[in-house]
Amino acid sequence: MLIAQITDTHIKAAGRLAYRRVDSADKLANCVAHLNALDPRPDIALLTGDLVDLGRPEEYALLREILAPLGMPLYVIPGNHDERGAMRRAFADHAYLPQAGEFLHYALEDYPVRLIGLDTVVPGEPRGELCARRLAWLDAELQRAPHRPTALFMHHPPFLTGLANMDWQNCHNGEALGALLERHRQVTRILCGHVHRPIHLAWHGVTASIAPSPSHSCVFDLNAGASHDFVLEPPTCELHYWREDAGLVSHITFIGDYGGRSPFYDESGKLID
Repeated sequence: MLIAQITDTHIKAAGRLAYRRVDSADKLANCVAHLNALDPRPDIALLTGDLVDLGRPEEYALLREILAPLGMPLYVIPGNHDERGAMRRAFADHAYLPQAGEFLHYALEDYPVRLIGLDTVVPGEPRGELCARRLAWLDAELQRAPHRPTALFMHHPPFLTGLANMDWQNCHNGEALGALLERHRQVTRILCGHVHRPIHLAWHGVTASIAPSPSHSCVFDLNAGASHDFVLEPPTCELHYWREDAGLVSHITFIGDYGGRSPFYDESGKLID
């Protein structure tokens, strides 16, 4: 099984640039075309939050238009730039997405790895949170399938990255999630967004990662007083390849034309010098 992870697409209303500089709509369209052209093509795609920039209906309408050609099932969770009500209405045809209740949590049961989407949004705030109610829901879900390999996907990372300009707005109460995962060893991966950079670490016995954005990147700056800036690095998304003997094996795939494929060896098997 091959899973594509797209995150932090930040779609604006038609004709608007994100932060007056980024054509996020064009970048997402390129990402969709890139994923459709992959061989093998991903089996599913996860869109891990900040789908749009201001949570407005017209932004979600454009998002759906751009995503329409995507040639695989799509599963979405909200980020801090999303608005739950508008998002629910925009994706009313996505049966997995709860249409009642406060949080947009769900579990996907039909794949070799069980996938659980978590809603970490705190309305009106950039930070995320896994409150007691959300953790209780996750605990109950994990108890339902204790022997199935499971991956969580969520917007806000529950761990610190060293990037001070983003760590203050990560998922609060993350250590409570870590303690829960130490009791549920079937969880082997956490897939996050929010930080717009590729980051990987071992956390409470789980491999945790943050996917980069196909739109724009947060500046890499480990200084304590780092400013909250962005940069237009090459657009990317992540691919997670499921292997029963290894779990999810993750790859970064760059979106764009980088000169095409070229061989290392000639027709005789000799290394090209």
